[in-house]
Amino acid sequence: MVFDFFGDRRKVVVGMVHIGALPGTPLYDADGGMEKLIADAASDIEKLQAGGVHAVMFGNENDRPYVFKASPATLAAMTAVVTALKPMLKIPFGVNYLWDPTGSVAIACATGASFAREIFTGLFASDMGLWQPNAAEALRLRRDLGRPDLKLLFNINAEFAHSLDQRPIALRAKSAVFSSLADAILVSGPITGQPAATSDLKAVREVIDTVPVFANTGVRLENVRDVLSIADGAIVGTSFKVDGNTWNPVDGDRVKRFMDVVASIA
Repeated sequence: MVFDFFGDRRKVVVGMVHIGALPGTPLYDADGGMEKLIADAASDIEKLQAGGVHAVMFGNENDRPYVFKASPATLAAMTAVVTALKPMLKIPFGVNYLWDPTGSVAIACATGASFAREIFTGLFASDMGLWQPNAAEALRLRRDLGRPDLKLLFNINAEFAHSLDQRPIALRAKSAVFSSLADAILVSGPITGQPAATSDLKAVREVIDTVPVFANTGVRLENVRDVLSIADGAIVGTSFKVDGNTWNPVDGDRVKRFMDVVASIA
């Protein structure tokens, strides 16, 4: 199962472009400004594309502590960064504003992205407080903005959080497709860079056969064969970074080694 914009690839790898902290957030580099945000992201894109990833996804992982509602300043800044970088993209791209589903859809529509990722459904106790996403609002915005083709990737077990929904993860995944129109289901580990439990990935795979299932975190050179024997694809960020550190720049050699393995099994 693949998205139509990935062509006929059997397995898909989406590489993360972690934008630096945006204006108005605690870690923003005011001296470097927007120019540095764009330059650093451009360098990562060059390495990801040269390494052979199938798509990239822009994210604001550096905007810690995270919020549930995007500010006008950060929405505008992230849109500006993505727009500035579009001319260099040779592959499909997506966006993810942590942790605002409606904000993610807005940026995706404004920039012409092919997909957006977020926590669209569920109820969670998290580092940020009680987490109550609104899938209906996000999907209605997608329609209002004239982008029914925009694919929405539903991350169903949030990082930095514990689900208060006691249904098994497979049932939550099946329900998200049925009731909330998920275009793909993503299965995560407990925190950025940590792998999803194999049992969770298998349980979701067994009940989802109408949309793709992706591993969302912790996919590394050491486990990619096992992960892709279950999932249709993977979102990869930390593993592609220098020394495997989420906050470092992308390491082109790590991308190439990883994608060579993917090519051998896909």
